[in-house]
Amino acid sequence: MIYALTLISLIYGANLLPGLSGVVLMLFSIPGFVLFVRRQLKIPNPVFNVRLYLNNRVFAFSNIAVLINYAGSYSVTFLLSLYLQYVQAMTPQKTGIILIIQPVIMSLFSPFAGSLSDRREPALIASLGMGCAAIGLFLLSFISKDTNLALIICALCILGLGFALFSSPNTNAVMSSVHKDFYGIASASVSVMRVLGQMVSMATATVLISIFIGENQITPEFHSMFLQSIHYAFRISGFLCLAGVFFSYNRGNVYAE
Repeated sequence: MIYALTLISLIYGANLLPGLSGVVLMLFSIPGFVLFVRRQLKIPNPVFNVRLYLNNRVFAFSNIAVLINYAGSYSVTFLLSLYLQYVQAMTPQKTGIILIIQPVIMSLFSPFAGSLSDRREPALIASLGMGCAAIGLFLLSFISKDTNLALIICALCILGLGFALFSSPNTNAVMSSVHKDFYGIASASVSVMRVLGQMVSMATATVLISIFIGENQITPEFHSMFLQSIHYAFRISGFLCLAGVFFSYNRGNVYAE
């Protein structure tokens, strides 16, 4: 019950940002989270094994990396879809074709990255992927009204490669860091971090857009302000991914020397 109320408060509060009620609900989730952690540490059969985070560095840092990765990258499709349709005046069909480049690149390289992480330490591979994601995000932070489409495609290719190099090896690290009895908990933990990261990413993007253009439509007179909002969003995301490189690289070794 505590966990459910905390998540509801956090997610619903994020949807109400930047309003005061959203801030209050998100602040309310903090003591709820602390209470939930303390409760889970005391009971013999916890719903969510918090000790895995406290006693297993590989598990903890890998999950933090998941949170950061999705917090930094999830809003890319949302922001670029608005940019391409409203600023570049592209049709929804053409916009979709361009945006599908990222998942296509990811699907092509993910099997290779997963296979490689079975033979090499996932930390290095996943860190390289997070670094690629940061580069792609920083490239997107410079887009303007007249940006050549080739730059956007290049950035999406780099992002797709980054996600491929990060996702499979990182998941491999999470699952390899725990005993088979905890596989269910480990998988659920990654899912929770992914959803929280997605929520943070979308909340950040929508708050920045609200700050710069308010409730106005993205019409030509507001294009410059909209571009400022996505510049800040991509820069924040890029720096988040740089922080993610630290957690990804310093998680420790999964395989014994």
